[in-house]
Amino acid sequence: MEIPLENKNSIQPKIKAVDLFCGVGGLTYGLTKGGVEVVTGVDIDPACRFPFEANNYAEFVEQDVATLKSETVEHWFGKAEFRLLTGCAPCQPFSTYSRSGRNKQYQEQWPLVLNFGRLVRDIQPELIAMENVPQLVDHPVFQDFLDSLHGYAKWWSIVDCSSFGVPQTRKRLVLLASKIGSDNLELLPNEGDSATVRTTIKDLPPISAGECHPADSLHAASSLSMLNLQRIKASKPGGTWRDWPSYLLAACHKKSTGATYPSVYGRMEWDKAAPTITTQCFGYGNGRFGHPEQDRAISLREAAMLQTFPRDYAFAPEGGQIKFNKIGKLIGNAVPVRLGEVIAVQLVSHVQSLRPNRELIFNPIS
Repeated sequence: MEIPLENKNSIQPKIKAVDLFCGVGGLTYGLTKGGVEVVTGVDIDPACRFPFEANNYAEFVEQDVATLKSETVEHWFGKAEFRLLTGCAPCQPFSTYSRSGRNKQYQEQWPLVLNFGRLVRDIQPELIAMENVPQLVDHPVFQDFLDSLHGYAKWWSIVDCSSFGVPQTRKRLVLLASKIGSDNLELLPNEGDSATVRTTIKDLPPISAGECHPADSLHAASSLSMLNLQRIKASKPGGTWRDWPSYLLAACHKKSTGATYPSVYGRMEWDKAAPTITTQCFGYGNGRFGHPEQDRAISLREAAMLQTFPRDYAFAPEGGQIKFNKIGKLIGNAVPVRLGEVIAVQLVSHVQSLRPNRELIFNPIS
């Protein structure tokens, strides 16, 4: 759903955000729903431009954050009373990271996190929000980022997104920081704020493997070989490949190393959260990405909805070609919309508790 035009100008917000590493706009859309105006999104990937601009009002800037000047970001903020700098910096694979010290490899592996910290130090925005992979806390670059927050009240934790209304068992590092105080700066799970695979995707029309629904080009499922079609027919929701007859087992399943990945070729369960939606979630053999009931992997639209994007969020121009690898990467790398909304609501509450006479709410989208 696009943000209604009447909401764009109805109440001028006091919290304005710049979204670094904005991707397709999951965090931006969520922040907007929660009452924060995002003025600019920055990403180096040109594939992010269409979905970001088609669904959000913020300006999209295609640029490497490593080359972004603090003066440019300050210009985007303008005269905002409360400036929020936020983003999820992509990280290189952790297996290639050197823990041994601050060397050249360290600098090359983590430039985006380091540049996020550089912009924080230079701009000194009133508010900071960061979302990233949990493993980041185990590496010196995270302490470097914390050091850039000198003078800020800060809270960080590894959160289970399913505790905040995201229908995934997705674990993420969330950090919030503020120069104006520490009240209401913590994300608290809401036990009543739960969502499941059923509540999220049950209303989508059925399709077969290899089929695209005529009314929604993103509601498309990848094809299955005859062998994989037999495998998914033999799979039960929440089960594993161990439930199959022996003639369906892959060679890797018969090795001791293969036994450690029971969820591969698995079906999701209707009344539980989905596993973490990855960039390869459209492939039946890439994890527990089988539809709970239909004999296929989840569609790209279902993956996007499990990332809490609205059902009509546009990822490609109407009539444009849908490439599974390209769109899957965009969806899997996104910040869940609902998590962005929760972060925004908390930051608005934080500022209101310390500045009770301020009108802060940017009329949220529905």
